Amino acid sequence: MTQEEINKINWKIPEFNIPKRSRYWYIAVIVLGILLIFFSFFSLTIFPFSFNFRNSDNNFLFAVIILLSFWVMYVIEKKGPRTIELELNGEGLVLEDKLYEYDQFKDFCVIYKPKQEINNLYMNFNNGAKFRISVPLGELDPLMVRNFLIKYLDEDLDRTDPPVSEQLSKLLKLSE
Repeated sequence: MTQEEINKINWKIPEFNIPKRSRYWYIAVIVLGILLIFFSFFSLTIFPFSFNFRNSDNNFLFAVIILLSFWVMYVIEKKGPRTIELELNGEGLVLEDKLYEYDQFKDFCVIYKPKQEINNLYMNFNNGAKFRISVPLGELDPLMVRNFLIKYLDEDLDRTDPPVSEQLSKLLKLSE
C-alpha cells in the first residue's frame, strides 16, 4: 500500500505508563511529603535555630493537598492504565470517541529517537490556552505518520526534542 492509499491510521496505547521506581524513590517522596506537611504547621527560625508552631497562619489546606496527592498517586498506581484507541483520518485526530479536527491545530511534530526510545507525535493547538497533545506512536512508522499528517497540517521543524516538561517528568520518574 502506498502513502497515497492510506486514508486512516489506527493504533492503541496505554493511558499512561508507570515508570520503574526503586525503593529509594518511594522513600524520598515520602520523606519530602512528611517535610512539606511538617512545614505547613511549623516555621523554622534560623537564628537561634528553632521550630515554632504557627498558630494563626497554619496552612491546613496545603497539608490536605499533599495527603490527597499521595492518595491519588497510590490509587492510580494500583488501578493501572486503560487502553486508549487513536485514529488519524481525513477529519482529524480521534482520541477514544472525541474528534479533534485539524483546523483546531496549529502544527504537528513527530520526534523519533530510537536510542532514547522516543517515538512521539506532538500536536499544538491554535488556542494558546490549550496544552499540546502528546501521543506515543508505539510501533508505528513515524515517517508514515508524518507523511499522512503533512497533507493536513504544517510541520514544526524547529522542535527536535521532547518538551522540557516531559523530560523533567521522566527525570523525576513521574511518567515514563
